[in-house]
Amino acid sequence: MVRVPVTTPQSSDRLRVDELDPEQAAAVRAPRGPVCVLAGAGTGKTRTITHRIGHLVSAGHVRAEQVLAVTFTARAAGELRGRLRSLGFGGETAQVQARTFHAAALRQLRYFWPQVIGDVPWKLVDSKFPIVAQAARGTGLSTASDSVRDLLSEIEWAKGSLIAPEDYPDAVARRHREIPYDAAKIAAVYSAYESLKITPDGMMLDFDDLLLHTAAAIEENSGVAEEFRGRYRCFVVDEYQDVTPLQQRVLDAWLGDRDDLTVVGDANQTIYSFTGASPAFLLDFSRRFPDATVVRLERDYRSTPQVVSLANRVIGAARGRIAGTRLQLIGQRADGPEPTFAEYDDEPAEAAAAARGIATLIGQGVPAAEIAVLYRINAQSEVYEQALTEAGIPYQVRGGEGFFMRPEVRQALSTLRQTAARDDLPDAQGPKLVSLVRAALARIGLTNEEPAGVQARERWSSLMALVQLTEELADHDAELDISGLLRELAARSEARHPPTVQGVTLASLHAAKGLEWDAVFLVGLADGTVPIAHVLGPDSTVSDEAALEEERRLLYVGVTRAREHLHLSWALARTEGGRKSRRRSRFLVGLVPDDSPASRIAQQHPTDRRGPKRVHPTCRICGRPLLNTTATMLGRCSRCPADLDAELLATLKDWRKEKADELSLPHFVIFSDTTLTAIAEQLPTDDRALVAIPGIGAKKLQAYGADVLAIVQSRSRAQF
Repeated sequence: MVRVPVTTPQSSDRLRVDELDPEQAAAVRAPRGPVCVLAGAGTGKTRTITHRIGHLVSAGHVRAEQVLAVTFTARAAGELRGRLRSLGFGGETAQVQARTFHAAALRQLRYFWPQVIGDVPWKLVDSKFPIVAQAARGTGLSTASDSVRDLLSEIEWAKGSLIAPEDYPDAVARRHREIPYDAAKIAAVYSAYESLKITPDGMMLDFDDLLLHTAAAIEENSGVAEEFRGRYRCFVVDEYQDVTPLQQRVLDAWLGDRDDLTVVGDANQTIYSFTGASPAFLLDFSRRFPDATVVRLERDYRSTPQVVSLANRVIGAARGRIAGTRLQLIGQRADGPEPTFAEYDDEPAEAAAAARGIATLIGQGVPAAEIAVLYRINAQSEVYEQALTEAGIPYQVRGGEGFFMRPEVRQALSTLRQTAARDDLPDAQGPKLVSLVRAALARIGLTNEEPAGVQARERWSSLMALVQLTEELADHDAELDISGLLRELAARSEARHPPTVQGVTLASLHAAKGLEWDAVFLVGLADGTVPIAHVLGPDSTVSDEAALEEERRLLYVGVTRAREHLHLSWALARTEGGRKSRRRSRFLVGLVPDDSPASRIAQQHPTDRRGPKRVHPTCRICGRPLLNTTATMLGRCSRCPADLDAELLATLKDWRKEKADELSLPHFVIFSDTTLTAIAEQLPTDDRALVAIPGIGAKKLQAYGADVLAIVQSRSRAQF
């Protein structure tokens, strides 16, 4: 493609490219497309995007009205427009278009529809819910709200992934996708949904249809393509790791055979694959455009070095293709406090401690609006709403209603009131009251096992939270009956329905994406919650490696929301006095410092409390107990110095690679990096010394012991 030569720039007076860091400036000044900006959390990507657009316009590469910038949320698009206006490129005479994919497609389709389709009327679907419910009813599936929402999620995933109804069963089987119903049944609902949108009065289009019809209009009509491509010549895509195949198809149609494209994204923040989003387009950008300019933004201006360090360690343990492109953030702010870790006996204790910590921060001058409590699923908010209410701390729930305002909770309370009104029930107190509540809620969907489907799980979790709250209240008041329970729940509901306030934010990790606070409390970090239970097998083994890695990225997103104060916690039991059967998240292994109280607590809950206390291995250098996995494997505290033979470690890694390639195994299956580091530090000379290193058992000794000892001995002779 012929490129417009760079002339002496007539930059806007408001552009200050020389004030950007070197990497940001490189992205801004890069030649006119294709450009890929790999932008880590807090690295100033929005500033970089807007300055690049401004530079392209002011340097004469493109007119402002020929630029189309797209992102994924109206809030992000609004922020882009605001920044562009402040730079002088969003006014009446120089309008850069910054829109969501769907808003851009809607505008284009309205313009081109008469030319492509003719006079067939169409309208945008106000709500897909009743149409999906009608399709479900005709197929014989449940029309309960959560069932319909789960079916709708599957339809949206399929359309976003460019999967037709007839191809849906094979697609979910091939991708091992967990689905709420039989694939053939979902495909039938999907097909019926598409048919129901065609009426005698015209066509109804949903948001995905906007994208499909826009792409088709450009792909299949040369006149439309010529007019559109004459109107827009330069494209910028934010959050490129979140594009779906359908959105990429629209982008391809917009581009045609041109390459005036700038994409910005971070594969480490891919957390929406369940909607069809894929980082593959970001990861393959350089393959598609071999002459692309690739810039990595790794200077983190949001968080303190202490928060940045933890974020790097969280994502540093990632596996798979995305892990190979990870960005290593470099903190640019002044030092701050170290992140803290805490373990609690139960969730109420964890929530109470979070409330106390929040009160302390507020007392130190941190505004309540600059504090957030982040959790994995919305049903976890109830205990934090209660703790903050009791502490007199204002809060607001983001990305969902407060616990008692959720539809399923309101339905449950109505069901319990109906149950209380019956005159044929015996008095129920204590365990009998809990059984009565379970039985009543079973009528509206509470099951013994957690169901499949995102919406169904959220509903189930909320109903279970009510049962657990009943258990807790019954434990404290042995005479509590259903009337007393309803009074208590009503009081709690009223107390937790405050007016909109500038208070502490309660939000799920997904809802927190793109936001930031001075202080963040990451709570509920137990296995089965983070990572979520359905990615684990019945024995806590990994059932879906890709889904597990997405859960790790979700934790990474949570960590990178904090500017200065970061608190991570988990609880061993759900209810007060409950069985302490949980363990902290596997993602925290090796991250909790040796001297953290949480590290010691985590080791003080043996399965058999009557047995002897666990004897911890000790540091071979200072003799202190080793209290986490990495320290145990290395045989020393993380802070103790070690004599690492770097050349030996490199040789061992080369040997491991050759052995892994020979056996067609992943490298870590042979030996982990930590095990090889321990070998390079401890220099074992015989089998006994080798198996003394954690991670080397009898099988690995037999398979690889001779090779490893020979390498160590060869290195020792070379040094001698």
